[in-house]
Amino acid sequence: MRITRALGAGLLALAFAVPASAQNPGVVAAKGQFGMISGVMARTAEKIPENLYAFKPTPEVRSMGQLIGHIADAQFMMCAAAVGEKPPQGGIEKSMTAKADLSKALAASSAYCNMVIDGMTDQKGMEVVKFFTGPTPRLLVLGFNVAHSYEHYGNLVTYMRLNKIVPPSSEPSK
Repeated sequence: MRITRALGAGLLALAFAVPASAQNPGVVAAKGQFGMISGVMARTAEKIPENLYAFKPTPEVRSMGQLIGHIADAQFMMCAAAVGEKPPQGGIEKSMTAKADLSKALAASSAYCNMVIDGMTDQKGMEVVKFFTGPTPRLLVLGFNVAHSYEHYGNLVTYMRLNKIVPPSSEPSK
């Protein structure tokens, strides 16, 4: 009995000695991946001049500003889905056109997603929630959010290149 208690106490101490990142590698990866795209998107929103927020290479596609608004809307929607909440904000793509408003909404959506990720554990991340693609583990909803943001960042890269702007992801590291 004494050996079992000692072993249990030793394992408990070891569990607390292991860094949180080792206990939740899925969450750490989700945080890192989201940090990459949210950083690139924040720099993109800042780098695009106000007059180009209305730029569309063809009439049937979203403008630069609409893409930024769409990403903000999607981040609110997907991160809320990951925790089983209603999005705290929406309609950004359709209601905002000014650079300052869209940049602020994008920053707010990124802050919300960071809050969601910070409240996640790997165990909680494997719980299945309703998602528009079907029942999905919470961490995979967050991964889908990153993929979606990168998809539309690709659109923005093309738009920036058409306007002789070097995308933030192509700039040399500082």
